[in-house]
Amino acid sequence: MAPRPGSKSGDGDTASAMPLRYGDDPLLWAAWLYYEEGLTQGEIAEKMGLSRASVNAYLADARTRGIVNIEIAPDKFRSLSIAQALRDHFGLQDCLVIPTEGGDRSLIARLGAAGAQTLQRFVKSGDTLAVTWGRTVLALAEALDRPGLQDVRVVQATGGTTAKIPWTPEACASRLAEALNARSIPISAPATVSSPEIRAMLMQEPVLAEQLAILAEADRIVMGISSLRPESTIHSSGFLDGGVQHAHYQDAVGSIIGRFINARGEPVIGPMHERTIGIDLDALRRIPQRIAVAGGVDKLPAILAALRGGYVNVLVTDMVTGRGILTAEGYKDTPRRSPPPVQAPLTARSHVKKLINAPQDAVDEALKGALLAHEHLIAALPGSPRAIRALEGPRAGKVGIVIGGGAGHEPGFWGYVGRGLADAAAIGNLFASPPPGPILAATQAVDGGAGVLYIYGNFSGDVMNFDMAAELAMAEGIAVRAVVTTDDIASSPVESRAARRGVAGNVFIFKIAGAAADRMLPLEACDALVRRANARTYTMGLALEPGSLPETRRPSFELGPNDIEIGVGVHGEPGVVRQPLAPADDCADLLLDRILAEMAPHEGDRVAVLVNSLGGTPAMELYIILRRVRQRLKSRGIEVHSSLVGPYYTSLDMAGVSLTLLHLDDELAGLLEAPCRSAALVVP
Repeated sequence: MAPRPGSKSGDGDTASAMPLRYGDDPLLWAAWLYYEEGLTQGEIAEKMGLSRASVNAYLADARTRGIVNIEIAPDKFRSLSIAQALRDHFGLQDCLVIPTEGGDRSLIARLGAAGAQTLQRFVKSGDTLAVTWGRTVLALAEALDRPGLQDVRVVQATGGTTAKIPWTPEACASRLAEALNARSIPISAPATVSSPEIRAMLMQEPVLAEQLAILAEADRIVMGISSLRPESTIHSSGFLDGGVQHAHYQDAVGSIIGRFINARGEPVIGPMHERTIGIDLDALRRIPQRIAVAGGVDKLPAILAALRGGYVNVLVTDMVTGRGILTAEGYKDTPRRSPPPVQAPLTARSHVKKLINAPQDAVDEALKGALLAHEHLIAALPGSPRAIRALEGPRAGKVGIVIGGGAGHEPGFWGYVGRGLADAAAIGNLFASPPPGPILAATQAVDGGAGVLYIYGNFSGDVMNFDMAAELAMAEGIAVRAVVTTDDIASSPVESRAARRGVAGNVFIFKIAGAAADRMLPLEACDALVRRANARTYTMGLALEPGSLPETRRPSFELGPNDIEIGVGVHGEPGVVRQPLAPADDCADLLLDRILAEMAPHEGDRVAVLVNSLGGTPAMELYIILRRVRQRLKSRGIEVHSSLVGPYYTSLDMAGVSLTLLHLDDELAGLLEAPCRSAALVVP
């Protein structure tokens, strides 16, 4: 049997996600790509993540099963064509069209199953999912089975309706939450009340306000679309009793989330508008993914109005309804798409261009530039150009903080020298420890009589040279203590935490140390606080592209065009596992899930977050990662005290990101809030 798309194939290619319109049928996908889009078997193999032999087998199976007979079977072709035309015409994210007739199940049941398939494709851990009510939505919830998710919230999109119907908002939300192993959040009020004044009073209630605030955070919504026929959901739910429709809503053609719209998709405002509790149409448009599951010719005007109004961006419907929508929009079949032009493959990157002079001078020249750029903050010690001190200091009776390590992590380490941070830093060659001389010079320069605390990453050269410098300093009567940072969770299992590397978590640890010393705490207290911060700091990184050294100007390891490296080090080391490139949210989840599994925070705990560029990752991508991390933490009930985003601790030009969480307590949070000022970090 050919491997399923999405698994690793023999040729090493990896799959892109199968578009929804193919209904999770890889044979149909392969047939469409080959017969309709004109792709070669090699191009299909790359797109689907299969070997060419597997693609050949898929195409043969498609012919055997009757999906293809010179062309795609007419019913399959029409379904795909309608779905693609709806997607293109209305600018949808995706569209699934099912046959109008089929088997013993009703159209509502089959639409519910298709909606469940759609939701399974999109819903992710940490999502807040809003849900409306109705027959089709309840059928979707009953067909859904998506275990394995974490931190999902399902919230009603409106208040409750009459209990005379089985498809109430409460029933739909609770069944959907059960299927997703999610937390169900009700709206503790009726969907409609008797007067605007009562609605205004209810909206002031703290419980309801809290529930509506969660609704406003929805990432996705699953909704039905109601016609205005007498037996429709909007009628059976009690919204239009007492002749309200005839008097005020004669221009309406349908209802969505309990709100009424005309044929152009515009709101129809009537007496129910100020009496309805739940999401409104403007707020609906702000939800990133709006999944509508609706079909049947009686609903055609309402579905078309919802599409015209931009309230839907993922549609699940049936073939007759879909064709009717397109006909109403004047759609005509388009000819078969021509095969795409053949493009020459991209050549692998083998030589990296750099703005340097002689490679052996790069570290010193960069350091001189940094000193000139920040001459109001830092300076080199006379006779020790690799020992950088803060212009403010030392202070008598204050513990001196000395940090250091190899170059290549800019703005580490000189960027964290300044008031409220480190007092001095020693800089080594590229990814190499500074020798004992600059470390000792920095120690002597910042000794205020209260001792000196060393902080450096857990690398053999750093440990050896800082230990040697400590012995020399203590021989001069300077009390020295050292904290070796170990925040990189990928570099060693939890039972061997002392063997882990110190990476971007250094940023938080330097801040804690500087604040403790700035409060004039004694050496023992500073040492204890920094050790506590180190024990509560967790980092994990991934690379999209390796970094390159100035001397070689070549990537430090090989990485395929569709691969990412998980658990990379900050000295250009490859990671611990390689896997296919995934969307940003999945990458953020991968890093965060590993960190949370080890941190084991409780609801209500606080963390500080650092989304760090490894050197070649633009700010746009970092903010996308932070957005997902904050969403996941919020859904888990973890408070984010502060967030840092940017190139705080790099690995030359490596394209990638690391995520750091510091698990705060009250004392550490206070130290993190303390003012500081350096080239890389300022807290006012």
